[in-house]
Amino acid sequence: MEQNQEAKKFKFFSHKECEYFPCHKVKDEESFNCLFCYCPLYALGPECGGKFKYGESGIKDCSDCLIPHSPGGFEYIMERFSKISDLAKQG
Repeated sequence: MEQNQEAKKFKFFSHKECEYFPCHKVKDEESFNCLFCYCPLYALGPECGGKFKYGESGIKDCSDCLIPHSPGGFEYIMERFSKISDLAKQG
């Protein structure tokens, strides 16, 4: 197997035995990525770039967002990782 293909394996994980799989409604369960079960972008609030809304209680509801579970989601999150890191430094 080519090294480039081997390196990409860590970007995708599908846990079909999970009692919540899939946790979002999707057309194609085969490409549903469980790697970011809990999205690291949640902490960015409105700057996450995903499709979300705030509930009456003020809690962010990301149930309409598929960014972390879709092809290209890994790259999208990694492009914003410095913002997450900056938040951690503030704490």
